Amino acid sequence: MIRLNQKKINVDKLNLGCSVFKKKGFLNVDIDSDKNPDLLLNLDKIPYPFKDESFSLITADHVLEHLNNPFEIMKELYRILKPRGKLIIKVPHFSRGFTHPDHKRGFDVSFPLYFNEDFKAFYTGTSFKLEKLKLTWCAQPYLKKITLSPVQYFFASIIGNIIDLFANASPYLCSRLWCFWVGGFEEIEFIFIKQGVKAHT
Repeated sequence: MIRLNQKKINVDKLNLGCSVFKKKGFLNVDIDSDKNPDLLLNLDKIPYPFKDESFSLITADHVLEHLNNPFEIMKELYRILKPRGKLIIKVPHFSRGFTHPDHKRGFDVSFPLYFNEDFKAFYTGTSFKLEKLKLTWCAQPYLKKITLSPVQYFFASIIGNIIDLFANASPYLCSRLWCFWVGGFEEIEFIFIKQGVKAHT
């Protein structure tokens, strides 16, 4: 139960950094009041105003690259995610990560290692199990439909689907060897499941 504008609402799905792209059935949060989010929230300021284990699903579409400390954010998302809850993160791949002036970083296939206890050199103390990793060459269709003509969008989608097919046959090989050969990838998606072990403090 979350108190929002003096009303209590039952919602266990959270959409971080919604901008104008709100998701139905989610609590949509953003820092910009002009975007009219359900809840105004500066994601760089921790802790968030939610109880432990509040959400079964958290999405963050192209948000983490704008924030100051992604590992602290991941620890906070672990706190508010229910056991076995799902965290879906979409961020720019490093090969295209710095084409936006407000991006602080790009991401790589190595990102999940920081949440894997078996990799002691990288492990941050926050345990997430990686369920899926996916590279996307032509991402964010909701923006592409605004910036491209219908013909351009059609051909970009076709080309992107072909490139994605090869890339996701082995994302690690693509990310390490040939991602720049196709102009870089706009997005890498991580689907994490919250492990049962509490994050270290």
